[in-house]
Amino acid sequence: MKPWLFKKLVNLWPPLAGAGIRIKKISDDFTSFDVEMKLRWWNKNRGGIHFGGSLFAMTDPFFAIILHEKLGKDYFIVDKASAIRFKKPGTGKVTAHFNIAASRIAEIKKQADENYKAEPQFTVEIRDEKGNVVAEVDKTIYIRRKDRKKPQP
Repeated sequence: MKPWLFKKLVNLWPPLAGAGIRIKKISDDFTSFDVEMKLRWWNKNRGGIHFGGSLFAMTDPFFAIILHEKLGKDYFIVDKASAIRFKKPGTGKVTAHFNIAASRIAEIKKQADENYKAEPQFTVEIRDEKGNVVAEVDKTIYIRRKDRKKPQP
């Protein structure tokens, strides 16, 4: 799928669109995404700042999407674990940049091909309009070749 079409479709996807989350840019090779979320009445909490769940949702699918696009249909890829650390209140527009270098993707593929699975970890920062870190999110992605069976103990 072309990046512009993928961007258009994902920006209409209810779990992200409903929180006001939008993809602003996708690299032509699908290795990086720029995502933003403006503060709106429907995504702020009682304190008038970004709802933590919306900040968390902002980071949910993008590392897995990059890996799906780069590794292809022969791999089972799903989020395994996530953790968020709030650093300061999020107001206004917040952004996040997701990127996985080609060399890291090659390492992950090699690990998944040689072992039963790979569980790479990534960290992404959510920043406000001044560049301050609002939150850090750690993601662990579970990856295995679909043709692999779990090793017997």
